[in-house]
Amino acid sequence: MGQDRPGLRKIVSWNLLRRVGANVAGIAALIEREQPDLVLMQEATKEIEGLRAKVGGHYAWAQMPGRIHGLAVWSPTPFVTAPKAIALPAGAMFDRVSQVIDLGAFGVANVHLSHGQVLNRRQLRCIEQSLPERAAVIGDYNLVGPTLLPGFRDVGPRLPTHAMARVVPLRLDRCLVRGLTCHGRSVLPRGESDHRPIIVHLAPTQGSTLRDPAEADKPTGMAAIIGHLRRAAGRGGRGGTGPRASAEGSSFLA
Repeated sequence: MGQDRPGLRKIVSWNLLRRVGANVAGIAALIEREQPDLVLMQEATKEIEGLRAKVGGHYAWAQMPGRIHGLAVWSPTPFVTAPKAIALPAGAMFDRVSQVIDLGAFGVANVHLSHGQVLNRRQLRCIEQSLPERAAVIGDYNLVGPTLLPGFRDVGPRLPTHAMARVVPLRLDRCLVRGLTCHGRSVLPRGESDHRPIIVHLAPTQGSTLRDPAEADKPTGMAAIIGHLRRAAGRGGRGGTGPRASAEGSSFLA
């Protein structure tokens, strides 16, 4: 699959549900079945370090301040550099960190974000500052609405990954990318956790360059079309096309 897609990586992300959810045996079974290039874990306790004894590979844990759990990453091959933990804007109850991993061809941020939607987006903007040009932000977003991170696209699975109170299905586990192409995505069975693992196949986008940073905040898509129509309507009014044309333009854009 990866022969014509240089840098392709198969990445699994799973919120384990601390202590009472997925354990080392369950994670090892997933690794043996899926053969991923990287496993990102949220709500991983210290006991999950036993994964190395079970399947080998390389492991790093970033504990959430004051909590029994944190973020963890497993790789079958050595890390390019040691994964680093970066502090995020804090909420009223808990401090949080993100775990940043260098894959050589691109960077990955492992996240378990706060529940507050405004704070959540502030944390994403903070994470973006620690990432290279080609990067992915993957994990439990605890977010219901759009992510609103300029320059990034949501390429993760569209199926629900969590059931609140086991009733309301939510898509909390997501993947945002910049400068990468997603060549496949899926959601796995829930297992012992309250979240379903997600899988994304990511590779650097070939034959294209990233947008200039100065262009990053310019509107695209429908926003760009509306902006163009507004400017056209303004030019039409100044050019003396008559009151009817001006009125029609105003009603269309209201």
